Amino acid sequence: MDCETSRPDQLSDATIWLLAVRDERDRTAFAKLFDHFSPRLKAMLMKTGLNSGAAEDVLQDVMLSVWRKASQFDPHRAEASAWIYRIARNRRIDLARREGRPVPDEIANEPEAQSDAGMILALDQEARRLREALGNLAPEQSAIIEKAYLGELTHREISTETGLPLGTIKSRIRLGLERLRHELKDLR
Repeated sequence: MDCETSRPDQLSDATIWLLAVRDERDRTAFAKLFDHFSPRLKAMLMKTGLNSGAAEDVLQDVMLSVWRKASQFDPHRAEASAWIYRIARNRRIDLARREGRPVPDEIANEPEAQSDAGMILALDQEARRLREALGNLAPEQSAIIEKAYLGELTHREISTETGLPLGTIKSRIRLGLERLRHELKDLR
């Protein structure tokens, strides 16, 4: 996998999986993407008014597009999650137009004030600041916070994985988050 200027430790798991699909047509990486995004995309689609069956159909179409269009993914322009959610959003809009139904408000009223490039740049800058702030934490705090928020593990799962007591896990997360809030307070 060739990530020109990005280091692999700066990329999300989803981005790494999508790059493996893009560069190597890696079916295992695609399965991981599918498993990770399927429930999230289905929930998002159902919130826009689709029933479960229709959301499943759109989800299948979206993931097929991810496989087919992986060559168009550029990790320098967007995270994998943003790229995939945009495909899903566009599919939902296309479906609403085909059915002649009005587009749900949350999709139709897209803010015009900030361009896509501006939003991507702002998100990139915020992500960079967050990475820097995480890097300033004690290693044991940042590792636990990454497992909890980026790895989506529960406190109990982290405790089991690390062998640390549950109270220690909770304390490290609480103290680390307090420090992150302090360092990132100007982002609000």
